[in-house]
Amino acid sequence: MEAAEQIAVVWKQVRGPVIAPLLRASVMVCLAMCVILFVEKVYMAVVIVAMRLIGRRPERQWRWEPLRNDDPELGNAAYPMVLVQIPMYNEREVYKKSIGAACGLSWPSDRIVIQVLDDSTDPAIKELVQAECHRWANKGVNIKYEIRDNRRGYKAGALKEGMKHGYVKDCDYVVIFDADFQPEPDYLSRAMPFLVHNPEIALVQARWVFVNANECLMTRMQEMSLDYHFKVEQEVGSSAYAFFGFNGTAGVWRISALNEAGGWKDRTTVEDMDLAVRASLKGWKFVYLGDLRVKSELPSTFKAFRYQQHRWSCGPANLFRKMLMEIVKNQKVTLWKKIYVIYNFFLVRKIIGHILTSVFYCLVIPATVFVPEVEIPRWGYFYIPTVITLLNAVGTPRSFHLVIFWVLFENVMSLHRTKATFSGLLELGRVNEWVVTEKLGDILKMKVQSKVTKKLRMRIRERLQLLELGVAAYIFFCGSYDLLFGKRYYYVFLFMQSIAFFVVGVGFVGTLVPN
Repeated sequence: MEAAEQIAVVWKQVRGPVIAPLLRASVMVCLAMCVILFVEKVYMAVVIVAMRLIGRRPERQWRWEPLRNDDPELGNAAYPMVLVQIPMYNEREVYKKSIGAACGLSWPSDRIVIQVLDDSTDPAIKELVQAECHRWANKGVNIKYEIRDNRRGYKAGALKEGMKHGYVKDCDYVVIFDADFQPEPDYLSRAMPFLVHNPEIALVQARWVFVNANECLMTRMQEMSLDYHFKVEQEVGSSAYAFFGFNGTAGVWRISALNEAGGWKDRTTVEDMDLAVRASLKGWKFVYLGDLRVKSELPSTFKAFRYQQHRWSCGPANLFRKMLMEIVKNQKVTLWKKIYVIYNFFLVRKIIGHILTSVFYCLVIPATVFVPEVEIPRWGYFYIPTVITLLNAVGTPRSFHLVIFWVLFENVMSLHRTKATFSGLLELGRVNEWVVTEKLGDILKMKVQSKVTKKLRMRIRERLQLLELGVAAYIFFCGSYDLLFGKRYYYVFLFMQSIAFFVVGVGFVGTLVPN
């Protein structure tokens, strides 16, 4: 008891002059970031509403006419030569679907080349992919199976190597589909007219939709986040600035623009965003088509999702570090576009958003229960976050009832995103780590249908996430203290958040894959 009393006395002596000012400063910084993020979300909402009211669609903003072959003497010359690249790495579960969908594109057969870039390290999978390519080649499809003797540069390296083949010189445009993407047959007929009729356009990006969104609660949460990205962030960038981040797949590039921008580079884990920023700085414009949808697969295991989020958070921060001065000094784009790219695109969405969520909601707010001298205004911890959450949730109306789960899960993931963001900004540790996102395809359906005994692949120690369990214990302790001694009712949120961290910490999130 004496030791406890001594600790209490020391805490009271330190709390006022030392802890309280530091915590108060942290609160002020977090509130400032909260306001910045709030303004950004409201701004984008206003732009989206304005676009809807004035009916500003890409077909009205840019020249668009269907491509026709009206002159029989010209044959199919009215259709440009298109290269379709499909980068792969040990994609046993999905390679057939992606190759089949690409080969099924409605485009003159003598004006398209399908290029499968197989970096697989598993010889058995290589044989399967090569056999599938030969099967389509026997049907008359112009398909090329390309391999290399190393994985240097990962996806960027494979795409760059693919552009060096002689037959690519005849192509004017290149389409990229990741191994789990399945375009509809009319994809090219809807996207290509924007590029053909508007020489200033470098990129046409389609929207992703997800074939496994209903697989588990984690995939529903991902769908909510990505729907907001595509329905709001990409729409705003395209409509207002003709710039947005290329999503790395389901997009068509003008090859001359790609080459002018310097081609593919592997200096970060977001080679797609890197190319988009460089092309934009050359004065090229981008178009996003929200009604052109391409089916894809969400990572349904937590391990795969965590690796993906590390790459998506670390890469942009690292690219921002590398390109900031290049953007500032650029003379080809307007000042407003520079401000948008630096402030809105990078600083607010790729850095502040991650840091605010983890620091404010998972560290600072829980800590204030021990320091009654520090008050957080209600607008800072409730009103503004509520508005931001609602603006995010409108992108997926069917999941609106899951918004509380989404908030708690996003707070958990913000911890990983913040770590990755600082790794990118400071170029620490895993800054260039590239782990290919695992795709499961129909493997789970087949396992269930054949009634195979489900023996979990992950051992207990592999499922445990010690960082999440540590944060869960910290937040639970803060919530308990607030319940017993506090007067702010933070414990309602804190207990819910600690449970979310605990559930993730013990591995009960996402799909558990049977052997």
